Amino acid sequence: MAKSTGIRRRAFCAAGIGLLAAPAILRQTAAMAASGDKTKMDATTQPQFNKFKLGSFNFTVIKDGASVAEKPYETFGTNQKPETVQELLAKNFLPTDKFVNAYAPTVIDTGSDVILVDTGFGEGGRARGAGLLRDGLKAAGYSPDDITVVALTHLHGDHIGGLMEAGAPAFKNARYVAGKTEYDFWTDKAREGTPAEGGHKAVLANVFPFAEKMTFIGEGDTVAGGITAMLAPGHTPGHMIFHVESDGKRLVATGDTANHYVLSLQRPEWEVRFDMDKAQAAATRKKVFDMIAADKVAFLGYHMPFPAVGFVETYDAGYRFVPKTYQFDL
Repeated sequence: MAKSTGIRRRAFCAAGIGLLAAPAILRQTAAMAASGDKTKMDATTQPQFNKFKLGSFNFTVIKDGASVAEKPYETFGTNQKPETVQELLAKNFLPTDKFVNAYAPTVIDTGSDVILVDTGFGEGGRARGAGLLRDGLKAAGYSPDDITVVALTHLHGDHIGGLMEAGAPAFKNARYVAGKTEYDFWTDKAREGTPAEGGHKAVLANVFPFAEKMTFIGEGDTVAGGITAMLAPGHTPGHMIFHVESDGKRLVATGDTANHYVLSLQRPEWEVRFDMDKAQAAATRKKVFDMIAADKVAFLGYHMPFPAVGFVETYDAGYRFVPKTYQFDL
């Protein structure tokens, strides 16, 4: 009898999973049939999102995509010996030759505003499995037209690529918020002929068209009710983080202040290839995460392991990442 019950339970679970996954499986199967590939299925193409509450605010973190990169030591700890970086990865049960980088735009629904923090890669990233924000919004019950504010931590391509869709504004009912220092840097023609020229062109294509609808902010300015900006430069000249508070609960959206939950947090002084001012970025990491650890508040890091939310405590030479579980559900 026990065996029969177990079989029924397994059958029920399998049926439930089938019902939930059926649309995605059908789409994937059609794609495989068209390509002739009957052996591979890429689950990362299915929209992924995670919802939680902070006070009276509703958060929805959406996975815009993820990528696998080789040789972590060429991105993180570039001022260290490769074997030193590999040793830290191995100590944390991670591969030493590859790493995964994920991207996490976030919706903050305050009841009066629906705020999107960063926009992912957009249509330009879809050929490589990114640019999934629009699908994620739909799966989570939102339309692009629901967004009333788009707030940008900084203007790198994986944060601004989703602003436009098919040559038109992706969020037609939104107003836009960006750091003045950041905008001025990337739109300056002085970037032409420098390593920042590609970013300059991307900003002119994706951000400049919204200049008339954009509110330019600096240290301590308000993004929307309950959300305040703080300069956190180094990764880019005008990189910002956002302090969110609702009903006495706090969270900090840290953008790209830290880009790896081990290599950037346990060793905040290590240089990162994508940080434009590496010394300043390291100092900013320490300042921001000292505050987050001391205040024992949550943070949302754009490249943290999905759903990109957790806490830090001081640990060794830096901080230990503690991912969220059920704290926000009770």
